Amino acid sequence: MPKLTIIARTRDGLPLAASMEDDKYHRDLDVFKNQAKRIFKQLTPSSPARLSIESGSEVFHYIIDAGVCYLVLTERSYPKRLAFNYLEELQKEFNLMYAQEVDLAARPYAFIKFDAFIQKTKKLYVDTRAQRNVNKLNEDLADVQKIMMTNIQEVLGRGERLDSVMKHSGKLRDGAREYARQAKHLNTQMLLR
Repeated sequence: MPKLTIIARTRDGLPLAASMEDDKYHRDLDVFKNQAKRIFKQLTPSSPARLSIESGSEVFHYIIDAGVCYLVLTERSYPKRLAFNYLEELQKEFNLMYAQEVDLAARPYAFIKFDAFIQKTKKLYVDTRAQRNVNKLNEDLADVQKIMMTNIQEVLGRGERLDSVMKHSGKLRDGAREYARQAKHLNTQMLLR
């Protein structure tokens, strides 16, 4: 389940929006908020666009797009694919609403109104067994299966081409032996004349 979500500008680590967590997690999340701030400060233009960072029994997942980092904290057992799907949904909506204003933001949490969308989206991703989430995972599995089938077809095609090349090379080898035998025979006939 997404416990903490923060959206920050990558060039300076300025937090643009964040989720308001429940009171029962508030004290525990202060440590993780500080870790998240350190992650934002360490981001560079060469940082990976997607990454998961383990922190004890929790994991930070982030994606970077258009100079904005979308970060979520989840339990270690939470499916990584669902965490990234969650971040992608946030990224799409945030881009639609605030893409033009990100560089102009001068104060922290300038887009705190985005918390309403974060909360709504977070509710959809709380239960990993929810039908919607299972469907998303199944779609991802279907995509992976299609890719694997394509790869297998390509390998089989290469195998057929390799068989054809092996047949041709066998014929060439046999032809070269016959040529060498006939050349030897002609040489001996020329010496006898």
